[in-house]
Amino acid sequence: MKTKAKKAKNENADADGKAKAAEEKASKAAKIDINFSQGLAGFLAAQDISIAFTSYQTGRLYLIGHGKDGKLALHEALYPQAMGVTGDRNRLYLGTLTQLVRLENVLAPNQLANEVHDKVYVPRNMQTLGNIDFHEVGIRDNGVVVFVNTKYSCLCEPSLTHSFRPIWKPDFISKLAPEDRCHLNGLAMVDGKPKYVTAVCKSDVIDGWRDRRHNSGVVIDVETNEIVAEGLSMPHSPRWHDGKLWVLNSGTGELGWIDMEKKRFVPVAFCPGFTRGLALHGQHAIIGLSKPRHGRFEGLELDQRLKDKDADAWCGLQVISLASGDVVQWLRFDGAITELFDVCVLPGVKNALTLGPQSNEIRDFITIENPAWIGGANAGR
Repeated sequence: MKTKAKKAKNENADADGKAKAAEEKASKAAKIDINFSQGLAGFLAAQDISIAFTSYQTGRLYLIGHGKDGKLALHEALYPQAMGVTGDRNRLYLGTLTQLVRLENVLAPNQLANEVHDKVYVPRNMQTLGNIDFHEVGIRDNGVVVFVNTKYSCLCEPSLTHSFRPIWKPDFISKLAPEDRCHLNGLAMVDGKPKYVTAVCKSDVIDGWRDRRHNSGVVIDVETNEIVAEGLSMPHSPRWHDGKLWVLNSGTGELGWIDMEKKRFVPVAFCPGFTRGLALHGQHAIIGLSKPRHGRFEGLELDQRLKDKDADAWCGLQVISLASGDVVQWLRFDGAITELFDVCVLPGVKNALTLGPQSNEIRDFITIENPAWIGGANAGR
């Protein structure tokens, strides 16, 4: 009996040791190093903005801002396959693996949480869409959400009854089918309406875009169905800013704008990475960079350009001057995170916090509207 007990004890110790070793290995594999330019926090403070960005690879929504101590503040929340994000100081919309999430800031003006955070974004509605390969998202001037449904090659709005309500598809797409035919991905809103989209190609067969990543990319006018630019390499993230349509030519690692008369892409800056996720604020562009993924993102012109410049691909953010094309600030990830998706500027936000739907904190984080019987302007709100 003593021998058996000793043997069992040794086996338990061995199992504990293996479990601990596996945990340490997983922890090491998941390690993320974050580096950033010394002036990034000061830049955000001077511009009076924070930045939201996503990574479907890590399944996280990230918020970076600036604290009272002048230091950079970074917060994150878990959302499965976090994709398109847009919003402002009061509300965020986020697309995930199967849902459209609405997050509300629950703090009143001049109110602080923990004497530090000026905004706390809490998920208040999670509408299930199914796995439609949700990409970018915009908000109409009437508040209705529009999003890119990449799997079905169309633009959609939420439906009260069904998974989605299609509102537009490219002319070259013959039918709605769950086939990701052209890899429709980016959305530019103009005056509160969906105006421009990007697609990797004009293919009308299942998964047809994968063979046309190098120079078949298009930018399409949603209202007229006109192709306003073509010959691009995996274009993403169209944005209308100061009278110009800005686009990321992801396969070449470039930021540029579309010359509408000549229907061509005009490059402004090269970035060392697969460019995807773009926000414009004043005279600056904030760009998301990803490391080329094996298979889908490899073999593009970006690979050769990086080789020519003797550079490694980045994962992170770069803030670029629209006037000069120079990098003025940056944030870089190394380690387990290699891909980002979308980027959004939050004007008037200093140091925001967000809670994930599965976090421990959200279970007891209860906020209450003013009761109806109190009266006044905020009654029932």
